[in-house]
Amino acid sequence: MKKILPPLLAMLVVTAIGWNYLSIPGAADWSEDELRLLASLSLDALPPLSPDPSNRVADDPAAAELGHRLYFDTRLSSNGQVACATCHKPELMFTDGLPLAVGVGIGPVHTPSLVGLSYSPWFYWDGRKDSQWAQALAPLEAKHEHATDRIQLLQLLSTDSDYRVMYEEIFGELPAVSNLPETGTPEGDEAQQANWNTLDTGTQRAVSEFFANLGKAIAAYERKIMPGPTPFDEYIAQLSTDPAEPKALSNTEIAGLRIFIDKGQCVSCHNGPLLSNNEFHNTGVLAVSGTMPSMGRYDGVRTSRDDPFNCLGEFSDATTAECTELRFARDANDLVGAMKTPTLRNISLTAPYMHGGQMSNLSEVVEHYNEAPSSMLSHNEAKPLNLRPVERSQLESFLLTLTAPLATEQRWLIAPDY
Repeated sequence: MKKILPPLLAMLVVTAIGWNYLSIPGAADWSEDELRLLASLSLDALPPLSPDPSNRVADDPAAAELGHRLYFDTRLSSNGQVACATCHKPELMFTDGLPLAVGVGIGPVHTPSLVGLSYSPWFYWDGRKDSQWAQALAPLEAKHEHATDRIQLLQLLSTDSDYRVMYEEIFGELPAVSNLPETGTPEGDEAQQANWNTLDTGTQRAVSEFFANLGKAIAAYERKIMPGPTPFDEYIAQLSTDPAEPKALSNTEIAGLRIFIDKGQCVSCHNGPLLSNNEFHNTGVLAVSGTMPSMGRYDGVRTSRDDPFNCLGEFSDATTAECTELRFARDANDLVGAMKTPTLRNISLTAPYMHGGQMSNLSEVVEHYNEAPSSMLSHNEAKPLNLRPVERSQLESFLLTLTAPLATEQRWLIAPDY
């Protein structure tokens, strides 16, 4: 036995090492259907960003400049320490590296990435907002995030000469503040609501329109945050230009890609150039420790319909016919506990994972989907994958190939001079 063991070990070592030096599979190893599927996942297949009919300044350069300034300004918070960039940090692919978002207080969910998010019709994990500008408004008045309010923000822009000029060049004259209370919003505490209710309807509308315009400017800036080409995208390009010898991915990574589109069933939800179908699924993720399970999209779609800043609301620039996503949004019982499918681009830089940051690394994520545990609410759409340890490792190796610098001009990734 002792004489047999060393040669056997040597053979295993040589086999393991040799795997990474075998000739890399070329286009001939993928079927035509698989090649079409792979091409659909490439960043080259990403179409130009469509206009947002609900935001007339979505692609206005001046609005993006104003939004850029607002995004990094900590004065847009009650304690002067929280900006949009506090939770959506450019260096972390516009996430924060924390299980739960931390602003003025601790939030209930994990901070999702903003990269490529402008392509999505829904925002937040439960899709409670139907536009990027409407989403940008909610944190400003949320008690655990910026904890300010629309009247305080109007006071700020009215007293800052640079902000006033930038705003009025885009949206027209700011509402007068001389007769306004120092604070007020229909969404705040009792004092804020009481102050808000002292205003006449016309003043309330003018202040809320100003507030909506802030969101539209921030969204104009966020539309510039786009992913860059990754080793995976390079591999797809090589399958077309140099099919005999594509070199961008290793054998292990290619094996992981095969699992991604086949046995792992990942592509069922993580499809398209941004590797997200922008839909909502219950995949059996446990609730955040110490909290009740979220109803997810089931509640989110109902919240979006009641939102005064939605596509059909008075502050939207869209016509009724242009609000198809909101008008025809599904609200069936199978959406109980369903959360939005996040992009997988730059996934290695956006840990922890899931809507509550419940999983600290990709190995835990892969293991979760491999086991597909029962859901705390409704049912888990995912089924056990029965991946062997080596297959799970290969899949994780592939996911690491989805990382690349952003395709965004550097000046947009840092705070402007104030």
